Amino acid sequence: MTRYEQLLQELPALPKTWLITGVAGFIGSNLLETLLTLDQKVVGLDNFATGHQYNLDEVKNLVSPSQWERFTFIEGDIRNLEDCHKACADVDYVLHQAALGSVPRSIDDPITTNATNIDGFLNMLVAARDSGVKSFTYAASSSTYGDHPGLPKVEDIIGKPLSPYAVTKYVNELYADVFARVYGFSSVGLRYFNVFGKRQDPNGAYAAVIPKWTASMIKGERVYINGDGSTSRDFCFVENAVQANLLAATSSLSKSGGQVYNVAVGERTSLTELFELIKNSLVMNGGVPYALKPMYREFRAGDVRHSEADISKARSELGYGPKFRVSEGLEVAMPWYLSRLQPTTAPPK
Repeated sequence: MTRYEQLLQELPALPKTWLITGVAGFIGSNLLETLLTLDQKVVGLDNFATGHQYNLDEVKNLVSPSQWERFTFIEGDIRNLEDCHKACADVDYVLHQAALGSVPRSIDDPITTNATNIDGFLNMLVAARDSGVKSFTYAASSSTYGDHPGLPKVEDIIGKPLSPYAVTKYVNELYADVFARVYGFSSVGLRYFNVFGKRQDPNGAYAAVIPKWTASMIKGERVYINGDGSTSRDFCFVENAVQANLLAATSSLSKSGGQVYNVAVGERTSLTELFELIKNSLVMNGGVPYALKPMYREFRAGDVRHSEADISKARSELGYGPKFRVSEGLEVAMPWYLSRLQPTTAPPK
């Protein structure tokens, strides 16, 4: 039995109180669903800047009424220290997911990205420290590796940031380390590598590649590839990220300083390969076959060309073992997208 399987058996008998910031968002709502299913008590904080009420409504429909009663929602903003203190009161474990993601968004609006990702993060550290929580686990980012060309990415070797977003996520790690040294308040950072799955928003200018392409294929619209298609990423299904969060939060290592771990699969998939995987998954799940060829355009500013994680540290220290490769994650996520987006065979305009 893996450590995670053991944890899933133990938690229902030992319910705790968890705080999820960004609970109405993609990863936050998946964490909420898992924890409520395990009969945990959950406090959620969100200002709906990027999260949605319909994500919470969906979780409500997936759990039992008694499990849903264990959830307390606070509409608030991590940029407000008072909201953070309110959310952290009487909490055992903090899973800090709230942030303004997206490299392009940070380039367009670095001030708001900084205020949310740095000021908000510092507020959460202070509030969690003051409340005496058992552990503080936060969403870090593979963007921290910046321009360092080495593959696979190893936690203690990084380069220079390539975007305002990357700067903010690196500063999070610096603050976490300082809080461990100065205040004795330890935390765990999880460097996510291109997480995808159900409830990831396909709409808007800053949508991630998998939900955006999936939605385009379902609707019969043109898919655009930034660059020549050789750009590669370590795509990580959201269930793997949920596993890493629960393991990190309950690990004794969460009390041993400012630790950081890669959360990924440890495999690279090019954008050209990803296009074919999504197209095949669409057909295998009963969708309308996608016949259009992708359209290539300029590389996107601030993006790294290749990314692949070394997950050996998370394996050995947390017991992390990703259960889903990219193709398997797509098979689980595709029915969710098909159920929410109306297929059409109309040609693109």
